[in-house]
Amino acid sequence: MMSGLRESIFLEKEFLLLVVFSLLFPALIYGTMWFRRAISRSTVLLFGFVLIALSGMDIYLLQILSNMAKHSSSMLDDKIFSSEISVALYILPALFAGTGINVVSHILINHLNEAESRFDKKHSKPEKCDREIHSQRDSR
Repeated sequence: MMSGLRESIFLEKEFLLLVVFSLLFPALIYGTMWFRRAISRSTVLLFGFVLIALSGMDIYLLQILSNMAKHSSSMLDDKIFSSEISVALYILPALFAGTGINVVSHILINHLNEAESRFDKKHSKPEKCDREIHSQRDSR
């Protein structure tokens, strides 16, 4: 690094962290969720939250790299991280955040459906058949 200017941000630890958080960790998470025959809800929920956190980390690192690119002597750094092209780099974190939110939402919806079902079974009167219970709900 000469006179305060960086030669290339592709050689910086922040870029390596971006690659790890943007490609390696999500690939491991997706692979685990895809190829496991059985997976617990808590694991799936954890993976969802990790995807959301990785997306936040990616955005943070992209901001740091954008700032570093402004002070880099490399024109390629500036073109990728400080121009309109940089908007495309935010698509991957948005995808991870969206997937993570969907995974967390899926677990929450399943839990709530099962909780409602348990509540209905616990609070239903034994002498009524299911049709009567459903017709009473529909008339409300």
